[in-house]
Amino acid sequence: MAGSVHLYGYRYSVYSRTVRLALLSKRVEHETIETNPFDELPTAYLALHPFGRVPMLTHGAFQIFETNSITRYIDRAFEGPLLQPRDTAALARMDQVMAVIDAYIYWPMVRQVSSHGFFRPLTGERADRAEIDSGLAALKPALSFLDEIAAEGEVLSGCEISLADWHLAPMMDYFVRTDEGAAALASHSALQRWWDRVSVLDVMRATDPMGAGPFDK
Repeated sequence: MAGSVHLYGYRYSVYSRTVRLALLSKRVEHETIETNPFDELPTAYLALHPFGRVPMLTHGAFQIFETNSITRYIDRAFEGPLLQPRDTAALARMDQVMAVIDAYIYWPMVRQVSSHGFFRPLTGERADRAEIDSGLAALKPALSFLDEIAAEGEVLSGCEISLADWHLAPMMDYFVRTDEGAAALASHSALQRWWDRVSVLDVMRATDPMGAGPFDK
């Protein structure tokens, strides 16, 4: 399908960063359009995304939202390194990891630990220690599961990058900016090895929301 690629996303959104990591990994030329879902959104955007969230991708006349659908589309629609394993078991594991991240990891890792342990102090807001502790408790089985997956080697190895890596990496990046998150990760050796490999990749640096900003370029 021909046409320009536009990514509507919010600088600090982990899911917007996930999509941009996929685009950069596939070397897809695209324009990023800063869209803050916490502001009043224009009617034109709501016509694209009736739920008023981010990210949202357009490719020519084609429009799609929901992160998992967007990244799978990117991998199928464009040339470049494959971001979905060919092996059936590995592909199933990737799907499982992404589902676990959405269901059990996003909220405690991002909205509890990272929000209260990193973002609120950064902006001068009051952090709620109870939220951090609740998030850390909820993450214990989730981090143990991811550590087992990283040790298994089908996905989250940090060597063969898949969509699972780009689904988790933006969340982990915020998480380890807290002392509690860094300590929790360090106690899971296979997952720590994954992060040590992934966190230094050029695409991670290029999309760092606390740097120049992925939507400034």
